[in-house]
Amino acid sequence: MPQNTLSIPDLAGKAVLVTGASTGIGAALALAYAAQKSRVALHYNSSRQAAETLAGTIRDGGGEVFLVQGDFSVPADVERVVEDSAGHFGRLDGLVNNAGGMLGRVPYAEQTEAHYDAVMDLNARSVLTASRKAIPWLKKQGGFIVNTSSIAARNGAGGGAGLYGSAKAFVSNVTRGMAKELIGFGIRVNAVAPGTIATPFHERYSTDEQMKGMVATIPQGRAGTAQDCVGAYLFLSSDLLSGYITGQVIEVNGGQLMP
Repeated sequence: MPQNTLSIPDLAGKAVLVTGASTGIGAALALAYAAQKSRVALHYNSSRQAAETLAGTIRDGGGEVFLVQGDFSVPADVERVVEDSAGHFGRLDGLVNNAGGMLGRVPYAEQTEAHYDAVMDLNARSVLTASRKAIPWLKKQGGFIVNTSSIAARNGAGGGAGLYGSAKAFVSNVTRGMAKELIGFGIRVNAVAPGTIATPFHERYSTDEQMKGMVATIPQGRAGTAQDCVGAYLFLSSDLLSGYITGQVIEVNGGQLMP
């Protein structure tokens, strides 16, 4: 298991649920929390083999991991994943709401009610449901929630991804509102908004031409990697590093958007 050069001592022993953790940013986060000696609940939906391989890597490195499957477009599955994770560790110190997906590029003029339900259930409702189930556990000792937003929440998204971007804008604003309600219980709520990150997400939804067009707008001259995003999540998870930060959205996009 790759070891981070930076040790963040207050993350050691923390029980952290990372949703959508079998590939992409979520997988990098699962490895990163494990490297900080956190106890990781690794959620996946359909990518079972990737999740099991990742869990094996964490265990081989001496880390503690709990694998849990669930379809995050189904509220009952979301609730079960949180409860099973917290129940396994006997506590929950952190929730990373990372599960999501574009579910195809569909222009606004071609939107259907079914597509709206699918996109909003997976990307927006799941954040509310997972957080609601996690809050009683987090209240016991304080903790953190870090949501995954997107550059699409601010720039309206690319062609056919507008509804996804709107769902992520919902996540960004939920982050702010939830932060106000929960800080009194010692729970900090923040978000990370990745830009154009080279992960299976874009392999699934973006053509080579679309990726080249997006990269051309990035001052750093390249797409980001999942590893480029890890530091922001770890920073927001640590009271030592960000104890006076809540309700914020950190943009990780190589300068593609400077709000």
